[in-house]
Amino acid sequence: MSAQHHRRSTCRLCGSRHLTEVVRLAPTPPANAFVPRSELGKEQERFPLDVFFCEDCAHVQLLDVVDARVLFEHYVYVSGTSPVFVKHFEDYAAFVMERFKPVAGGLVLDIGSNDGTLLSFFQKAGMRVLGIDPAQEISAEATARGIPTLCGFFGADLGAEIAASHGKAQVITANNVFAHIDDLSGVVDGVRGLLAPSGVFVFEVSYLVDVFENTLFDTIYHEHLDYHSVGPLVRFFAAKGMELVEAIRVGSHGGSLRGIAQLKGGPHAVGASVAEAVAVEEKLGLDKAATLSKFAADIEALGSELNALLKSLKAEGKRIGAFGAPAKATTLMYHFGIGPELVDFIIDDSPLKQGLYSPGMHIPVVSSTDGFAKKPDYLVILAWNFAQVIIGKNVAFQESGGKFIIPIPKVEVV
Repeated sequence: MSAQHHRRSTCRLCGSRHLTEVVRLAPTPPANAFVPRSELGKEQERFPLDVFFCEDCAHVQLLDVVDARVLFEHYVYVSGTSPVFVKHFEDYAAFVMERFKPVAGGLVLDIGSNDGTLLSFFQKAGMRVLGIDPAQEISAEATARGIPTLCGFFGADLGAEIAASHGKAQVITANNVFAHIDDLSGVVDGVRGLLAPSGVFVFEVSYLVDVFENTLFDTIYHEHLDYHSVGPLVRFFAAKGMELVEAIRVGSHGGSLRGIAQLKGGPHAVGASVAEAVAVEEKLGLDKAATLSKFAADIEALGSELNALLKSLKAEGKRIGAFGAPAKATTLMYHFGIGPELVDFIIDDSPLKQGLYSPGMHIPVVSSTDGFAKKPDYLVILAWNFAQVIIGKNVAFQESGGKFIIPIPKVEVV
């Protein structure tokens, strides 16, 4: 074990020790650990990426925990650079305001608030807002832009401090972060202590049903400690003095779950969506370890197909680049053995990543202008959840004879 990593021995939701390994992926460096040219000579530490199933509550999770400061204090992902996500968060805020009608001017707190994109829409709707995020530069910039943001990790202690200084919250949100936290129990203790009696806790996470059905194995990386399904969450919230009142499927990240919880006995009726989701999960067999072991076989089949395609194109002398450098690309490239010998460069629109090199594989990340100037024959869309947007914006590449390769959920040449 390294100083930056430890392996837990109990389920993150129920504390059970009855854990079965169901998927073993290639060890990788942290998925967002892009490096500058000056560090190319340094070997990047890789950590195990093994997925476990809890035999007692059916929760699916990583037990290998990389120090959160290593993963998040100098983060390079910001929501505001993606028009798709800006629109998603605008609709999300409108949904919460309409459905739960929080008290005007009440507090909305966002855990893992990133650049404050979601909170800005609550602010426009007349709510007081407060963000919490561990990324130093991003939280300072959000505050400067008028979204007050505390730099740190949320838990029971910070929740109590905020309740004392700002009052109870009408709405607490946590998006693409409720799967990132090792001490989920402590976070929910903090939420329970901070939530107003009629308040709601709204979170979005990658949904195990979508991960399983569409072989979205590349959403498995060290930041994502949990692969949530509704059955285990119902039991977890009940044990924490809260109740899950909605479990809504949304399209972001290839398929996510929007869960909504309240204090036990709160004013909102439990919607039909909760029981419906549990029924779908049981029908798929996601409450059994054997089902997830079959998932591992599907991943290997997909990898063989993609690898064979890229190797045959290289053998024909084709130039291959990639489009998009999301965190999930690290898992895909390591597990399928796709390195600089197959992919020459990666185009990414984020200025925070341009000029850097991909985690571990050290493939250069460039702007679209520089990437298209290299005249690639094929571009592998690593940000496959935005494939249609990327293809639509780059018609000229296809008109000049270029082709896109979409690797997931099935290998497709466009």
